[in-house]
Amino acid sequence: MPGRICIITSIAVLLIIPSVVLGCGFHPNLWCSSPEISEQCGVQKQCLLWQSEQKAADAPLVRYELYFESLCPGCRQLLTTELYPAWQKVKSIVNVTLVPYGNAIELEVAGKWQYTCQHGPQECVGNLVETCALSILPFDKAFPFIYCLETNNPATAGSQCAKELGLLSEYPSIQNCSEGSMGNALEHSMALKTEALNPPHEYVPWVVLNGAHTNAIQNQAETDSLGLICQAYTGVKPAGCTQEGRMRSPRD
Repeated sequence: MPGRICIITSIAVLLIIPSVVLGCGFHPNLWCSSPEISEQCGVQKQCLLWQSEQKAADAPLVRYELYFESLCPGCRQLLTTELYPAWQKVKSIVNVTLVPYGNAIELEVAGKWQYTCQHGPQECVGNLVETCALSILPFDKAFPFIYCLETNNPATAGSQCAKELGLLSEYPSIQNCSEGSMGNALEHSMALKTEALNPPHEYVPWVVLNGAHTNAIQNQAETDSLGLICQAYTGVKPAGCTQEGRMRSPRD
């Protein structure tokens, strides 16, 4: 694959600066193989551009995990005012994982899980709806749906949010999941993810970035998730990371 890319790049250089080939003496596949050859062939700028594009393509996505519960005020604030707007701007460089469970407690009774949630039964309902949405919908539809729930009432706004986002055909499956055995089992998987945290979570919201949780990560996540993601990305920064991009509304 790198060879094909190099050939394509070389052809592009030929079209732009055909005169370089005449005195080069190297096959196009070798033009970017060393600084000396690229200089001799007069394609230093083109090779630097190609190499930067390769670096961007090879850079791993930032992994941002949010452990939360649906009616926790701090969780709702972080998700709606920090993480969601950041994701809209730089979704190409970040892999977001949402885990709706938080400080809930589960107890297995007669083969099913019973959940007790910090902010009452309605929070458990919201957690289940969001967990089912994450399972049934692709993430680029599930996250806007969860954002809508969190800006309203996660336990009761499902049909309203589905209508606003054009998800009415998918919503019955989400509702059935949240009220049945499928949702019960899926929420148990969220409990297992939360309980497996190392270090264990001490509060919610709880943010893990690239597998690590620190006070510095948590503090910046709560005040500047966009900056946190952009700083962690090792490739070429997208437009959303620039000062102009940071100031622009994601919907512009």
